[in-house]
Amino acid sequence: MTPSTDRPDPDALLARVRAEEAREQGARFKVFFGFAPGVGKTYRMLQVARDLVAEGVDVAVGAVETHGRYDTAGLLLGLEVLPRRALPHHGRVLDEFDLDAALARRPRILLLDELAHTNAPGSRHAKRWQDVLELLGAGIEVYTTLNVQHVESLNDVVAQITHVQVRETVPDSVLDRADEIELVDVAPEELLERLREGKVYIPEQAALAREHFFKRGNLLALRELALRRMAERVDEDVLAFREAHGVQRAWATAERVLVCVGPAPDSARLVRAGRRIAAGLRAPWFAAAVEATGRPPLPEVDRDRLEAHLRLAESLGAEVVRLSGVHVPDGILEFARRKNVTRIVLGKPRHPRWRDRLRGSLVDEIIRGSGEIEVHVLSGPEDDAPVRAAPARPGGETPAREYLRAAAVMGVTTAVAAAARALLHVPDVEMLFLLGVMVVALTSGRRASILAAALAVACYDFFFVPPSFTLDVTDARYVLTFAMMLGVGIVIGTLTLRLREQQRAAVARERRTAAVYALGKELAAAMDATGVGTACVRAVAEAFECAALFLLARDRDTLEPVASAPPGQSLGTGELAVARWVHEHGRPAGRGTDTLPGEPVTCLPLRTFGDVLAVIALRPPRERGFTGEQRELVESLGRHAAVALDRVRLADEARRAALRVRTEELRSGLLSSVSHDLRTPLAAITGAGTLLLDEGVDDPIIRRELMTTMVEEAERLERLVSNLLDMTRLDAGVVEPKREWVPLVEVVGSAMNRLERPLAGRPIDVIIPDDVPLLSIDPILIQQLFVNLLENATKYTPPGTGIALRAGREGGTLVIEVADRGPGIPAGEEERIFERFQRAARPGVRGVGLGLPVARAIAQAHGGRLTAANRPGGGAVFRLTLPVLTPPPAPPEPGGEQPPVRGGVA
Repeated sequence: MTPSTDRPDPDALLARVRAEEAREQGARFKVFFGFAPGVGKTYRMLQVARDLVAEGVDVAVGAVETHGRYDTAGLLLGLEVLPRRALPHHGRVLDEFDLDAALARRPRILLLDELAHTNAPGSRHAKRWQDVLELLGAGIEVYTTLNVQHVESLNDVVAQITHVQVRETVPDSVLDRADEIELVDVAPEELLERLREGKVYIPEQAALAREHFFKRGNLLALRELALRRMAERVDEDVLAFREAHGVQRAWATAERVLVCVGPAPDSARLVRAGRRIAAGLRAPWFAAAVEATGRPPLPEVDRDRLEAHLRLAESLGAEVVRLSGVHVPDGILEFARRKNVTRIVLGKPRHPRWRDRLRGSLVDEIIRGSGEIEVHVLSGPEDDAPVRAAPARPGGETPAREYLRAAAVMGVTTAVAAAARALLHVPDVEMLFLLGVMVVALTSGRRASILAAALAVACYDFFFVPPSFTLDVTDARYVLTFAMMLGVGIVIGTLTLRLREQQRAAVARERRTAAVYALGKELAAAMDATGVGTACVRAVAEAFECAALFLLARDRDTLEPVASAPPGQSLGTGELAVARWVHEHGRPAGRGTDTLPGEPVTCLPLRTFGDVLAVIALRPPRERGFTGEQRELVESLGRHAAVALDRVRLADEARRAALRVRTEELRSGLLSSVSHDLRTPLAAITGAGTLLLDEGVDDPIIRRELMTTMVEEAERLERLVSNLLDMTRLDAGVVEPKREWVPLVEVVGSAMNRLERPLAGRPIDVIIPDDVPLLSIDPILIQQLFVNLLENATKYTPPGTGIALRAGREGGTLVIEVADRGPGIPAGEEERIFERFQRAARPGVRGVGLGLPVARAIAQAHGGRLTAANRPGGGAVFRLTLPVLTPPPAPPEPGGEQPPVRGGVA
């Protein structure tokens, strides 16, 4: 007894059960759906909530907008309303839904009106639907409302109908996440009456709405969109139920049309007729082609014609499917039942009737097995009689060669059987002839295997059945032997051929899977568009043994080739025009397509959701382009590459966004930190200058003090601006040290001269041994480094306390330490003080926090290091290390003597 094939797939059932368990364990999500404001969504949601409260269910109101409607506000009485969150915005205070309060309260069901609402600035999420997802993730059931114009996928359709661009939208994935969608519907006339009565908007807004959005035609179209969206949802639920319960019979809940497409010329007429039938029923439709396993592959002419028919169906809006199976009618009916198809369109057979009696009638078997599905059999014109092409042969062999091979194999088999019977005394040699039939089936086609079976019977009868060397049969028992040999030979040949075709299909599938898998691994490691293009063209070239070129779309008008396989490929003028057309229109073009088919390349667009990201140009190995399976594989590889390109693009945008955020943070920090330090010296200079202009100030001592204050503050302002400019130049990487061979003592002396006033009252101990070598440095930058270190020391060193500067060699580096006896560095902030706008907080100490970062950047530009630590006994010590290089020899004096080198040489 054969097992039933009507039972559902166990793996699919298991996956469905797991999904249902996960949904049951998670929080439920219900949407009250309408086609326009005022249809009663909020009213209906509150009615349901009151009924649940009466049953003892814990319900809370997170946010409900009554819009001044008395009836709606009345339903809130008796319901727990969570407090709103007050958020200031442009001088106003906005009351927003408090997500944290809802999570803390944790009701079983939360009412949250207007799913598409945009939250006020300062909220955790930008959109209310994001709040809903977090609530669902926390295990809180949510009831909400939504209008059809806020569905993302329908946004452009709504704008075309109403001429109003809706800005607040909800992704379709959020609506698909809903466990239940309840349609709240009223007649457009009733909604307009509500609008006139002021039940939707206040009178002034209602009059404006009637002139724009709330036109009767707009409402009718929006209502149709809402009903169709709900019908799609119900249709998905029906299909899921049928799959879960293994329902095989078609339910005519919605019309679906299936057109059976073949290589016959009149299949194009069937496709167009199927499109008209589907358009008249306003139903989705499929175009299916079935490949029968175990039969010889279609000849190239028929295969090209079949692909043309499928492309025609796809261009007319059909969903193209390629099926495979041992029995063509079974494959068609199984797909029709799985997709709940209500009508099947077939072509009237044009071949002789004896073929139906021999092989079975496709039309008759589909009609008999269709059950409740309607079958439309259409006829074509009489001059569309199919032209029979010879079936494709492995290796391109002709039928004559296959027949000769079958005869030769049977001859060898007869010789082997005669030898076995004569030498080994084997009485029955029938099995040897069956083995010969199997050999023919493995190497030739179906007709050759049938010929081999007939020759096996004839040879056995002629050479081994008495009377020998005649075809006469005196013993009737051999008739059954002949019949069995012929039948078994044909069956063996058919099964062997079927296995060979299945093996060929399995190898092709494995190759496609391996190509997709290998490309996926390479794309996962690709970090830029060039890496994505290289991986894509390599995978395509290896899969199809053709040349491939990857062109990246830099902008709307520019295509840049970034990778090719084999390397060095390029496009001619006409080929480049094809690629630009594909880039502009987003559709395939070139050889094997309906657009520019005369060009030698096939160009396919790579896109995700927006514009075309890239174009891949291929030189097909066949003159007529790629086959359907090959094109599907190319498109699959292209989709993977497009997703990878989109990932790279989003990663680049994320990096740029992070850079912009960082820049904005730096700018804000700079403005907040520098503004005060810039105003302070400017205020002192302005004040001193104003007093000097006052004619009442005649005392020379006071005037000198004022001018001294102006000079000191101007110098401090100059150092602040200089640090800002230095940090900007160092960050931009435009500063290259202009190295000179100079002694360290000169650079330190220049820095101390610049800080003569700040260093006054603070003795400085400078120890630079004579063996300190000349340094290859930029003297201006290193001088600025010491100015910043010494100025930092003066800020934190009390007057009368000394500062130490010591230098010495340690191996191949020069170490310079600047130490003070100030309060030291707070624990754990030894690196933080080198960050921009960061400094140790000490009372009375002014500064922006740029001196030390600039000093460290200058040290790094010279290949050195600058670190900080606390000094034993109190204070801080900054340690600068610079590499010591061997100076070039000094040119000899005219007298032959060389002058001594300043500062000593290592």
